Amino acid sequence: MAQAVVATLQHAPRPVADRLGHFYAGLLDRFIPRLRRTAEVNLTFAFPERDEAWRTTTTDEIFQSIGRILVALSRFPAINKGNVGDWIRYEGFEHYVEAKNAGRGVLFATAHLGNWELSAFAHALLTEPMHVVVRPLDNPVIDEMVETRRGLSGNNLLSKRDFARSILHALRRNEPVGILVDQNSAPENAVFVPFFGVPASTNMTFARLAARSGAAVIPGFAVWSEAERKYILRFYPLLQMTGDPEEDTRRIQASIETAVREYPGQWLWIHRRWKHRPAGEPDLYARR
Repeated sequence: MAQAVVATLQHAPRPVADRLGHFYAGLLDRFIPRLRRTAEVNLTFAFPERDEAWRTTTTDEIFQSIGRILVALSRFPAINKGNVGDWIRYEGFEHYVEAKNAGRGVLFATAHLGNWELSAFAHALLTEPMHVVVRPLDNPVIDEMVETRRGLSGNNLLSKRDFARSILHALRRNEPVGILVDQNSAPENAVFVPFFGVPASTNMTFARLAARSGAAVIPGFAVWSEAERKYILRFYPLLQMTGDPEEDTRRIQASIETAVREYPGQWLWIHRRWKHRPAGEPDLYARR
């Protein structure tokens, strides 16, 4: 089924593929209703001042965003240095230049915001390949298909199960590494830090890698511009790290929150970001 979806999105004319992507994401919304329920619960936590109509509209935008991601990922085999500009452009590239000039590697603190698949893929074509930390998908057939596409622009994929040493080696060579840092983490090697005012269990590995390597840390996201009908790969100013894993994890999550507040309809609210709770606190998703 997944292969058929990808095939139709890959080979259909772009306008048709865009409509199909919207349709397929709508099917996801319809047939897995817990995703919408999770999104609306999360939005209630994060934006208590907003009304139900706003939450519904924002949740609709999430599925539209998923549709755009599906289209782009499916068409990776046809995206190259000659046409990547039709899909995405840079903003804030001077921050990347500053980080590279420091000479100790670049750690991209990124998130499931906009099109995280296209951001790394496009950076390899526009500037240089990078190392990307990925978690293997549960379905091996889908995982192989996705990983094949992710590597087409020259990026090196690092398994989330064993990546720290490879990352440190890459940073010593002054190479860029991208890590998604916005997911719920099991309590091991995690700390609760504020995310939209709610304590969120967050892995500290990223902060520890930054402290050990001295690498520059840049928040970066590929966000959709409806006006331009393409993505903007936006690099934010370098984050100043203290060397304290808990404080730096807090700073990193604050930067993610700032970006999500700018583009609330493009973050993956269907993820149970606040699943793990501090001792004694109730399950925020119980009976949802």
